[in-house]
Amino acid sequence: MSDSPPVAAHPDRVTLLAFLGLVLIGGANAIAVKVTVQELAPFWGAAMRFAAAGFLMLVLVAAMRRPLPRGRSLWGAALYGVVGPAAGNAFAYVALHQGVPVGTGMVLIALTPLFTFGLAIAQGQERFHVQGLLGALIALVGIGVVFVDQLSADVALLPLLLCILAAVAIAEAGIIVKWIPRSDPFATNAVAILVAALPLFVLSWVAGEPRALPIQAATWAAVGYVVVLGTVALFALYVFTLQRWTASAVSYMTLVMPLVTVTLGAVLLGEQITPSFLLGGAVILGGVYVGAFLKIRPRRSSASSLPECLPIDASAEAEPEAARA
Repeated sequence: MSDSPPVAAHPDRVTLLAFLGLVLIGGANAIAVKVTVQELAPFWGAAMRFAAAGFLMLVLVAAMRRPLPRGRSLWGAALYGVVGPAAGNAFAYVALHQGVPVGTGMVLIALTPLFTFGLAIAQGQERFHVQGLLGALIALVGIGVVFVDQLSADVALLPLLLCILAAVAIAEAGIIVKWIPRSDPFATNAVAILVAALPLFVLSWVAGEPRALPIQAATWAAVGYVVVLGTVALFALYVFTLQRWTASAVSYMTLVMPLVTVTLGAVLLGEQITPSFLLGGAVILGGVYVGAFLKIRPRRSSASSLPECLPIDASAEAEPEAARA
């Protein structure tokens, strides 16, 4: 039996502040990653991040005496870590390293809920719904607008496609979690993140990347951010918010975080925001809303677009929401 507050449809001030912190920290993650890849090789930077964050999370799990996943849950957590945090971040880090603006990357990764629905249908977890198809078609128009805008700004096509692949990997990780038995979400995520570091280290070695510690103070600050705030604190805040608010409400962070990233990218990194990019980004987020969040059908999944977090409805704390559905 959990001692956490009951899940509320109308959040109190603390819950709203937690949700705001979740959005701000998650929205700034891409900014910090962009800073790290300016000095560190992408696979190496991602491997360092998840090795350190996974170790810290396991220490917290031990301190809180949370049970580690076992059996199928353990293997499922490991597979989730390879497909979601590892593959998703491998694609995203390389894309940012090769010049994709952080705002563009975050908007494209926000497609994760739509990919989740498509993959869930293809793998027999959900039935086909016209609403999902309509949302995908709307988002496809927005993707076309964003791609044309970025290609005209001399952003290469391949890194843009890598952002799409990152979203697909994160979405597939959400499908994987639904096939495995539930276990403690914090411990499961700790195992997944630590496991994710292993294939990233292997990719760094195979790619012949330079594997050295950062020299610049800004890089150290960015690494510290993505490890402590952008991974460990982000997930803790995520679970805290889920304990106090409905999963469907918390899942709206998917639509809000890209707005934070685009704004911070313009202010802190000087990235250009063109009217056509704003239009395309708005259409993409509108498509995601229609396909994944608009309350037309009675039962629908909620999926986080964050590779640092388990999908929302894979967390045990989201059960009260499912019980009311």
